[in-house]
Amino acid sequence: MAAIVVLGFASGLPFYLTNKTAQAWMTLEKIDLASIGFMSLAGLPYSLKFLWSPLIDRFRLPFCGRRLGWVAAAQAALAIVIGSMYFAGPSSSLSMFAALTLLIAFFSASQDIAYDAYKIEILEKREMGAGAALSVLGYRAALIAVGAAAFVLADFAGWRIAYLVIAAVMVVIAIVTIIFFREEGVSQPPADFREAVLTPFSEFFERLGFRDAFLSLVFIIFYKYGDSLVSNMSTSFLMLTGFSQSEIGALSGGIGIFATMAGVVAGGAYLSSAGIRSSLILFGILQAASNFMYYALYAAGKNYYLMASTMVVENACAGLGTAAFVAYLMSLCSRRFSATQYALLTSLMAVSRDVMVAPAGKMVVAAGFGNFFLLTVLLSVPGIAIIFAMNVREDEDAVTRAVN
Repeated sequence: MAAIVVLGFASGLPFYLTNKTAQAWMTLEKIDLASIGFMSLAGLPYSLKFLWSPLIDRFRLPFCGRRLGWVAAAQAALAIVIGSMYFAGPSSSLSMFAALTLLIAFFSASQDIAYDAYKIEILEKREMGAGAALSVLGYRAALIAVGAAAFVLADFAGWRIAYLVIAAVMVVIAIVTIIFFREEGVSQPPADFREAVLTPFSEFFERLGFRDAFLSLVFIIFYKYGDSLVSNMSTSFLMLTGFSQSEIGALSGGIGIFATMAGVVAGGAYLSSAGIRSSLILFGILQAASNFMYYALYAAGKNYYLMASTMVVENACAGLGTAAFVAYLMSLCSRRFSATQYALLTSLMAVSRDVMVAPAGKMVVAAGFGNFFLLTVLLSVPGIAIIFAMNVREDEDAVTRAVN
């Protein structure tokens, strides 16, 4: 179980480097909002990881085992690329900064593929709950470390030093992975290309039927779209409103992450009694309505109490939505092909988070932050509306794993 926590931390450590810290660094060096918005495209590998997940499933590296070999290799690559950011600030070379951020996303997505498969295969059914909880604990701890501590460090020493420290942490984790962690009971790789690539996708459509499978995929893309738009521009908005990086780190990265965790726990409790469908509807509405808090902060200007309230409400509602969303994704997966199918579904989730939010900066330039925040509420409606047309499976096992 120690491996689950540490590798969960490693999984969460690079995530903010492709969005929030990049936004902050670019805003600090006065890069225009349109470019900051389009930087979300650097997270494209999270959306496309299903393309190379069969390769990670099919082949193994000659060290550490079938899954941990890929995990360790991705961690080593991440340490090198993150450390290289010391030499490529956004004002000195925006194209190099974007390319390195893209590489961080690629190796981070690759680590996630192998780590997710590792969790699925080494945990017994009776360990799933505890394993999932420890995985989330490690992941959220990393988000706190980068979202809070790194922002404070950047305020005093600069982002170049902050990235070097994160790279050093990743080196330590890679060494721990290679020396201390082992695999037991991991399955054999697929026998051929068809079993590795084609069968998981054909099984998904055959089991759900084309209509329900198609609606499910569209829903996954749009359910958190409004929330993703706000997240893409939130750091720049807070800095331009007058909040320092330390204040953003403490309130957004610190309190905000804890509020998200509280939302996940509360959402899980409601999910257990109300089921997936009702939870998706209620939490989707709350998730959309929480964006009004940013509009209120925009109208009020720099106000610490309102900023703290905005962080708590917005992140708690996002956590509620995440609890129901994860349970729904799990309910769609066949246990036999869970690694590849889950990679496909989370890739689609990343489409709205990393690709469709790219014009957010231009939207702000054209309409202003106030109208932008109101627009994000309207753009949350299609994802909620699709739920009423879908057949949602009330998978008790998926609910249990999401709650834990």
